[in-house]
Amino acid sequence: MSNQPLNMPNPSTTIPLVNLNAQYQTIKPEIDAAIRRIIETSSFILGEELAAFEKEFAQYCGVQFAVGTSSGTTAIHTALAALRIGLGDEVITTPMTFIATTAEITHAGARPVFVDIDEQTFTLDVEKVRERIHADYYFDERIGYLVNRLSQRRLKAIMPVHLYGQMADMKPLLELARSYNLHIIEDAAQAHGAEARDEHGAWKRAGSFGIAATFSFYPGKNLGAYGDAGCVVTDDVRLASYMRLFVDQGRTDKYTHAFEGRNYRLDTLQAAILRVKLPYLDSWNARRRAIAQQYNRLLSDLPDVTTPTISDLRRHVFHLYVIQTPRRDELFRWLNEQGISAGIHYPKPLHVQPAYEYLGYKQGDFPVAEACAQRVLSLPCYPELTDEQIEFIVETIKRLLTGHRPSSTNQ
Repeated sequence: MSNQPLNMPNPSTTIPLVNLNAQYQTIKPEIDAAIRRIIETSSFILGEELAAFEKEFAQYCGVQFAVGTSSGTTAIHTALAALRIGLGDEVITTPMTFIATTAEITHAGARPVFVDIDEQTFTLDVEKVRERIHADYYFDERIGYLVNRLSQRRLKAIMPVHLYGQMADMKPLLELARSYNLHIIEDAAQAHGAEARDEHGAWKRAGSFGIAATFSFYPGKNLGAYGDAGCVVTDDVRLASYMRLFVDQGRTDKYTHAFEGRNYRLDTLQAAILRVKLPYLDSWNARRRAIAQQYNRLLSDLPDVTTPTISDLRRHVFHLYVIQTPRRDELFRWLNEQGISAGIHYPKPLHVQPAYEYLGYKQGDFPVAEACAQRVLSLPCYPELTDEQIEFIVETIKRLLTGHRPSSTNQ
């Protein structure tokens, strides 16, 4: 590729990391009609659109039930509450995720236990999960749970995070969970439509592997609302029934409450918007995969760049297209100077966050997550991104990494 390719966008034109307006313009009449319909009917809370969306999203994920929630964060709390995970319990998860994953574990009264990640997929390293269980826990036959040798807390669940659109390695995680009577709760906030092969070799979507799975419909997600929104999916009718009450103050009718729940409802307006978007999700994900393949091809000759792994056993949906480079900070500044909005997800793993000092972890405890956090860089990736824009982004990266960057006096 030459230093001045044809059709290069004007460097002063910003290429955003996500372009929500571009997506809106492609489905504007349908979105506007859905919003108008809700306003005209004044069906804002627990309306028919919500029930319809829950049914459609459950079918999409390949499960029986979906319960809408006010956000992906409250979805996690709802799942934990339904599984009675709380005081005295522990949940294994990853330090390479957004804090909502672990905050809801602690808000439920439980304690997060971090395990390092696989450097290729950024998801939980299953062998390290196995090692942690064998080293730190013993199986108490009286209660049927693994118990922490030091704290006597019960290990109740593993919460893998399907990060950046890539599913965790679910088959061995499920086998491990079955061996020790552990729940698997999938944090699928970034993995709408992602797939992996099950133990029979069949493709299954994110959300259909664990006892429950949580989704965020934050606006920038592959399936995004126009505000905060989330969902829990499950095949367990008892969990679904409990969660449906839990998100609506625990009530069985207007003034009868089976228990103290929360106000975690997904509002009907967001459900109507999500219903419009859901039929487009597979085509949008296909475009994201095509963008990733183009990036991978164009960046393949750069020794300082590691591109995302694309596995035959998992179908990545590229919520984020994340490269690794030892020159991450320099490249981040350079791209943004050139009008290309790059991002960093996530620069500081959770175990070294001030919020988790009380857990007693320290720098060096999870070296893979720590190393990845210093190298990861997200490039623009959304279905409306053009091939010409991708070429310009890659050309801009190469101008820095191959030494063809203009001097600062010419900027």
